[in-house]
Formats: sequence, structure tokens, C-alpha cells
Amino acid sequence: MSDQERILCIGEILWDSLPSGLYLGGAPLNVCYHLNQFNINAIIASRVGDDRLGKEAIRRIERKGISSDLIQQDHKHETGFVSVELSSQGDPQYDIIEPVAWDFIELDNQLQQVVQNCWGIVFGTLAQRDSESRDTIQKLWDSDAKKILDMNLREPFIDRKIIHDSLTAADVVKMNEEELNQLKDWFSLSGRTRKTVEKLTTKFGTSVFCITRGANGAMLFRDGDWFEHMGFPAKVKDAVGAGDAFLAALLYGIKNNKETYNLLSLANATGAFVAQKDGATPAYSLEDILNEIE
Repeated sequence: MSDQERILCIGEILWDSLPSGLYLGGAPLNVCYHLNQFNINAIIASRVGDDRLGKEAIRRIERKGISSDLIQQDHKHETGFVSVELSSQGDPQYDIIEPVAWDFIELDNQLQQVVQNCWGIVFGTLAQRDSESRDTIQKLWDSDAKKILDMNLREPFIDRKIIHDSLTAADVVKMNEEELNQLKDWFSLSGRTRKTVEKLTTKFGTSVFCITRGANGAMLFRDGDWFEHMGFPAKVKDAVGAGDAFLAALLYGIKNNKETYNLLSLANATGAFVAQKDGATPAYSLEDILNEIE
């Protein structure tokens, strides 16, 4: 598979401390993992500490068949760590430690070379909370790759300018309903979801805008047309990683020119499948997801 088919995921690598145990995560890493489950050549760019958790993170990433070539090692800052509490519905609440290694991702020669040949770049807003990682991510926007924004707003790390700049750069946007409501307040938008999204795509020039709605599926506005899928029933264990799996499946569909309703169905099925498992990166294959749809 050529480098031009590759997707670069950049941002946080961290450990989620859940009631059921310690899980390696971070939205960009999760998306990278799920893309690889869909046989897409995805690579993660991040930074971990020169500590036990950092070494274990790299070991586990490599064991999953994901390249660690773009994971930098920080001798000053520790590997990212998050305490996660789950509601009775399985929805996560996060306590994200700072500063940590992924706040200091450097734009080195290797990263610059890789991005020039990528199909797409997946990035979020959380990894831009510190100026160094933010500068690195934003400089990558100068490449010809598709820019894919996975919003992931996490209090207290919410900055309107960063979000405005990220939306301006993005070709594809994924966010949930709560995040969309935040944007409505910031940009003084009124009206229902569809009208709000249409105004945002006009303002920022986005070609694909997807709103996830948890158990109620998702809505997608693509090149002027609306698509909606009501989702699949799921007995949720924890919702950590479900949105990341959804995005990976969505990108698989876009990249392979699938019909929009079909790719939305696949994305919902993948999110529901992962929500029924412990942790953000359970083992599965594309065939497993297709069986869920049938």
C-alpha cells in the first residue's frame, strides 16, 4: 500500500484509568487503531514520557501492528494519564492531567516528510491546548492531505480561537450534539440542527459535517445533501472509544467512495459494537461489523 493511501492521526496518547482497569487510549490513537482494523494504513504521531507507562504504551501499540516511528520520547514530561468516571449510562467524565508529553509534539523532519504523502490528517482540539503541539498540528494543515477534525471538546481545555481555526482548516468534521450546541452559542446561530450545520459548512467551507447522537445514531451533511441513520441497539459497557471507532468507519467509507447512507450505517454499527466492549480498542474485523448490520 502506497504512502498516498496513508492516514496520519496526530495528538494525545494517554492512559485511561477506568473502573475496569487501565486502558491505553487518546482519541487520535484510538482512531488510528480502528482505521487499521478496516485495513487502512494509519500511523500515529504523538509523544510519550521516558517512563514505564510510555514504554508500555509503545510496546502495546507495536503489538497491535501500528507503527511507533512517529511517537517521540520526552525526557522531561510524563506520559499522559486520565482518570475516567462512568455514569450509570456508561458515558465518560474525564480528569485530564497536564502538562504531559503529548503537549510537546515537535515538528521534526520525519513528521514533515510523512505528512506530504498522506491521504488525510486526523486531529482534534484537545491536543492543541499547549502552544508547542498546537503549532505542530497547525503547520501540518499546509499539506495537501484532507484535514479531518474530530472535535472532542474537554473542559477546561476549550478555546474558541483554536476551534475556529480548526474548523477553518477542516474538510471533514465530526462532533456530537452537545459540541454542536456549544458552537451555536459561540457563533450566535439559531434554528434546528440541520440549519445550524448548513450555516457552519457555509461559514467554514466544510465538505462533510457529521453529528453523532449516541444511541440515536448520526446525521451527516455531505456536499449539500442530508443523510440520517437511527443507529443500532447496543447494551453499553462503556462509551469510551465508540466515537473514535465511528469516525474510522466513516473515513473508510469516504476513502473507498461508499454511498453515504451505507457508510453512515457502517459507522453507526462500528460505534455500537465498540460501546458494548470494555475499553476503546477491542479486537474485531470489518467482517464482524458487516455481520452486525446484516
